[in-house]
Amino acid sequence: MQVITINQQDSVINNYLADIRNVNVQTDQMRFRRNIERIGSLMAYEVSKRLRYARTDISTPLGTAPVNLPADKIVVGSILRAGLPMHNGVLNVFDRAENCFISAYRKYTSPDTFDIHLEYVATPNLDNKILLLCDPMLATGTSLELTYKALKRYGTPKHTHIMSVIGSEQGVNYLCEAMQGEDVTLWVAAVDPILNSHKYIVPGLGDAGDLAFGEKI
Repeated sequence: MQVITINQQDSVINNYLADIRNVNVQTDQMRFRRNIERIGSLMAYEVSKRLRYARTDISTPLGTAPVNLPADKIVVGSILRAGLPMHNGVLNVFDRAENCFISAYRKYTSPDTFDIHLEYVATPNLDNKILLLCDPMLATGTSLELTYKALKRYGTPKHTHIMSVIGSEQGVNYLCEAMQGEDVTLWVAAVDPILNSHKYIVPGLGDAGDLAFGEKI
């Protein structure tokens, strides 16, 4: 599995990363969602360079213009609920894509241990399509691994691009091991060094779902 870390090169994405991490800025839910959406759009643009293209002739009022257009069928998927703002950002770029959604959540068995539970799934057939799977926080990597395996029951993608905003070194290494031999590329805007005892990324940004949509009970 290839891993591409966006902030290894300077770009405007760093502005949005700074805002979503900043405790004095991230309290603005609308701004937080918008910044995650922007990161999703910019990351989708980078992914677009990896797709297969075919020439199409477009009629204009004055003639014909050749244009290379994406030739692959694309499905944008996200893990509910935190993945929704990033999903919207990717969909702003791939506005003709199909969509899939899956719920994954932590069910704690003690303050420091949990299992990942998958429930709701809504997806088109994925056979021979390009799957762009959005999950803003890649902590342990377990939920993304289980989600990927669950979605493959609905068809085998030609290639999957996993897109995360912030990952942990542990989570990235876990996915690289768990997805050996799979047609998967991992895109992550930034990689942080530590997971705390509750398996949250440090320095990270906190709970992306709560910051985007409010605290849950």
